[in-house]
Amino acid sequence: MKLNGLILALTVLLSGVSTQVAAQNEPGLSSDKIRIGMFAPLSGPSMAFGFDTTNAAKMYYDKINREGGIHGRKIEVVLEDDRCNANDLVAAVKKLVEQDKVFLLHGGSCSGATVAAKEYVERSKIPFLMLNASGDGILYPPSPYIFGGFIITQHAVGGSIISFASNLLKAKKIAYINHDDAYGAWNFEAAQFMAKQTPGVEVNVQSVNASITDVTALMLKIKASNPDVLVITTYARPLTLILKKAHEMGFNKPIVLAINGISDLKQLVENVGSKDAFKNVYIQEVLADVPGSPKMQWVYDLYKKSYPELAAKPGHPQPFMPQGIPSAMAIVNALKATGPNLTREKFIREVEKLKFDSGVTAGPTEFGPGDHAGHEEAIYFKFDGTNYTRIPGNYSSLWKYDSK
Repeated sequence: MKLNGLILALTVLLSGVSTQVAAQNEPGLSSDKIRIGMFAPLSGPSMAFGFDTTNAAKMYYDKINREGGIHGRKIEVVLEDDRCNANDLVAAVKKLVEQDKVFLLHGGSCSGATVAAKEYVERSKIPFLMLNASGDGILYPPSPYIFGGFIITQHAVGGSIISFASNLLKAKKIAYINHDDAYGAWNFEAAQFMAKQTPGVEVNVQSVNASITDVTALMLKIKASNPDVLVITTYARPLTLILKKAHEMGFNKPIVLAINGISDLKQLVENVGSKDAFKNVYIQEVLADVPGSPKMQWVYDLYKKSYPELAAKPGHPQPFMPQGIPSAMAIVNALKATGPNLTREKFIREVEKLKFDSGVTAGPTEFGPGDHAGHEEAIYFKFDGTNYTRIPGNYSSLWKYDSK
């Protein structure tokens, strides 16, 4: 009996050792470290999307490391600049996987560039959690290895904004301006879907190029159609032109601005040139509240503590900074749930089960077997050019990917 007991104990011990060894044979994993490969635009004209966003993710990882790490392991970040360019992004991903031997990928701030990584990620079978890109083109159809939408997808942008316009503003006739590219098509697909869920709601779209310089004809057409609400889902440059022209023409119907073009509202007001243009403007927000609010203050306090010299410089933190927290939090939560015997396969299974409130976004982050987009809600504010007034309630899209 004693011999049998000893054999059983040795078997259990060796089994545990072999599991630990197997886990440590995973790339980017050792007994005391988990290596994470990060990438984002850190230079060039699009660096505002990624520079402080990666800083936010790194400061969250540093916080976890100070608290003891995850099951005895500390997070080590390897960071690459993708310049918001598809070729540079794929090159960065390949370097992180093949040379730096990272355990997982955490990156992507520009949706178009991020989509380019899909084929390589799936071939490499490496977990990839997007940083703050909407990433519809890489999330649908769902891939076993890719998770995103930690801030919001473009489908959720379009669906949420129609829900708000029809339910809160009681609009029946909605003029909708988007971009004439995949980005615009994604948000309008969900906008159309949501309109069909509400009898009597009609959405008329006008698609514009991101480099448009004259919106006179566009606004004449929209004003003549006499909509109840104007929805604008463009980037900041076209948005500025549209608001200017709407004000010049005396357009006085409610205008709802999607998150796509309003990262810096102060700059937007300056570019438009008149606060009177904002007398009837509502803004979509995907964060839990506006910067400086008590609910968001912990993020800004952590940033100042983590980067005191950077925080003292004008323009920092950049508007997108908090967007780096939810995806980093998801990675930490899944690593904790996986346990000490970590493998990529086990980690992916735990990500797919995640549901948590980051305290940063307007709604919870949640995944499922057929849904790898984590966050689908937005809140809205009335904005008069200076002050925000929160509109009660969260608004989400009912649109879901249909493989058929």
